[in-house]
Amino acid sequence: MSVFVWIEETRLALWVGESLWGYPILLSLHIVGLAIVAGIFTVLNLRLLGILKDIEFSPLIGLFRLAWLGLIINTLSGLGLFSSQATTFVTNIPFLVKITAIFIGVVIATRILKKIRRGASDWDAGTSSPDQTVKILAAVSLLIWTTAIVGGRLIAYL
Repeated sequence: MSVFVWIEETRLALWVGESLWGYPILLSLHIVGLAIVAGIFTVLNLRLLGILKDIEFSPLIGLFRLAWLGLIINTLSGLGLFSSQATTFVTNIPFLVKITAIFIGVVIATRILKKIRRGASDWDAGTSSPDQTVKILAAVSLLIWTTAIVGGRLIAYL
């Protein structure tokens, strides 16, 4: 028996797939987590790109904790959703694109956080500004998180 078939036979997978409330509850949690993660990273990236100039950088550092919480909510709810159709999702191209984009997005977010921690006070004081590398990371981050969202939506249709 494949590990993915075994996953689909777990109590969690059966609850998600067969109960009236399992799938809707997990999907709702997944959307809340997504809104937190994508919302915070979008604001942060737009600020790094110079679009939201009225927002200081230093307070954004604290929002990363909330973004990581959103990511934890997404991971746990996503694992539950995955469990109900593991054999299907493991070969689904949009799902694989989504998961890959999320991993890349987390790596980029970690790099951006390090750069913000080093430069935020100077950037807020106006003595320096984010360098080109940070701006490129912000632009790629926006693209990657958008890819994850679109990939996630396409799972239901492709």
